[in-house]
Amino acid sequence: MSSELHVDVSGGVAVLTLNRPAQQNAMTPTMTEALSAALHRCDIEDAIRAVVLTGTPPAFCAGADLSHRVGEVSATLDPPPWRVRKPVIAAVNGHAVGIGLALALQCDLRYMARDAVYGLNQVRRAVLADGYAHWTLPRLVGMANAADIMLTGRTFDGEEAKAMGLANGCLHAGEVLPTAMSVAHDIAGGSAPLPAALSKRLLWEGLGMTQEAVGRMETELNGYVAQSIDGGEGMAAFRDRRPPRWTGSISGEWPAWEVPSEPQRPGLD
Repeated sequence: MSSELHVDVSGGVAVLTLNRPAQQNAMTPTMTEALSAALHRCDIEDAIRAVVLTGTPPAFCAGADLSHRVGEVSATLDPPPWRVRKPVIAAVNGHAVGIGLALALQCDLRYMARDAVYGLNQVRRAVLADGYAHWTLPRLVGMANAADIMLTGRTFDGEEAKAMGLANGCLHAGEVLPTAMSVAHDIAGGSAPLPAALSKRLLWEGLGMTQEAVGRMETELNGYVAQSIDGGEGMAAFRDRRPPRWTGSISGEWPAWEVPSEPQRPGLD
């Protein structure tokens, strides 16, 4: 693994740490490639139950390293965090601007430092925000807040991020990673792997589906999960008053996932 990304796996939790502290963890093509490889590993390894993404202090990620061409550091991750079949938690322990904030927006949960600086300031550099920001941000904070952030390119702090619904928690910088780790270990030890993975995917995909389609998928997937390896373990553990013992395999039991297609829309002229 590249020295620009540290990977540690222990107790069912993978911690991915952006590691260019002298450059405030600014993204490079090398870091993007390493992070893609690490996320792919997290997706396919059943022993990994949750993922924490963070940065070596003092920052989370201060955007793209501008010594490279913009297109090289657009954080076109493969897979992006929202496609990984495990919960991905962003421990945003310091500044996150531009592609750094966009990366955090791709995660499922975000715990953010109170006094850090956040923003999508690309319009002030004559470019557009990328890293799926036009897709993730309005879904998290609504169109009005998203337009305010993206069209002005202004910055904001953790308190405002929490108030807008962008952050799940606003904490002192030193508390961000321990909090994210606590949540990750709670998921790794408590949530059934396959249902959690399917619920995550449905949360993301369901944003573009009708309520009827979501309801059908919930019913179908519940029927599928009932026949899975862990299908009866949750109720058995509850009945026996013991912790559940999950033995299922996300990679081995993943269903053929089909999302109802949307009608084609005309593109921009």
